[in-house]
Amino acid sequence: MKIDLNMRHVEAFRAVMISGSVVGAAKMMNVTQPGVSRTIATLELRLGYALFERKGRRLVPTSEAEALFREVEQLYMGIDRITQVAYDIRYHRAGALRLAALPALAHWLVPSVIAQFLAARPRVRIFVQTLPSTQIAELVATRQFDLGVVELPMSKSGVDVKPLPAAPIVCVLPAGHALSHTREITLSDLAGERLVLPSPQSYLRYKIDDSFNQLGITPQIVAETPTSPMICALVAEGAGVGLVSSWTLTPSIDKRLVQRRLAGTLQSQYACLRPEGVAPMVLADEFEDFLRARMEKAPSS
Repeated sequence: MKIDLNMRHVEAFRAVMISGSVVGAAKMMNVTQPGVSRTIATLELRLGYALFERKGRRLVPTSEAEALFREVEQLYMGIDRITQVAYDIRYHRAGALRLAALPALAHWLVPSVIAQFLAARPRVRIFVQTLPSTQIAELVATRQFDLGVVELPMSKSGVDVKPLPAAPIVCVLPAGHALSHTREITLSDLAGERLVLPSPQSYLRYKIDDSFNQLGITPQIVAETPTSPMICALVAEGAGVGLVSSWTLTPSIDKRLVQRRLAGTLQSQYACLRPEGVAPMVLADEFEDFLRARMEKAPSS
């Protein structure tokens, strides 16, 4: 047979168990003493057994009441947990963020921002995946990711594009290379050098080739790769001299490498992508703010 209980019965029972009296329970619940007495009496009637023995002004719980109270406390612990989660969501300390980023930026920049972001949000979870810009744009447009970090230019329907601060291109040399003693390297300095460059499909490579063409230089390219960490690895092994975005180098650079400023206006440009036409997502907004603030500083800072 089903017992008809409601939260008022449970609340009154718990208050009596905690306070030990009807008077104390009435104060806890901010109701009258007769109201508590009637609620407890109704509860006992519906349960079919006594919950308390009356000893003067005190109510002594029966063994049945003790067993019921253990279950009630589990319920209230669950409510407390829900309350905490609701509080964390309100103050953006809980939830989940689905993030896709370029492999070049996932070498250290994105992980460092994620760690900083999570430090103040202990209940937030982030799922992060590294993909090429075109795939990121497709997955963000279909709302499989909340936020994407891509290389510009980007033309894709279904996404909002917000450019991030531009980053200078740097020259990466093997330690001991003749140009490593130069504080700033020009593209003219690289004429005749064996070069390791981004793949021809990247926009950065297009700008590098265009800059060489304007100077009338035919670069001696010995290796091409879409990933900046691979460029650095090849340079470290002595394959040649590389050109990469400053954000792709870790602050603690490989001791086999030397990085130098590249003169001129060559820059890499990145952006954050959001699904178009969806409600603003606070966690995505805040992560983008963290990333933007980090990129406004020098890469080595």
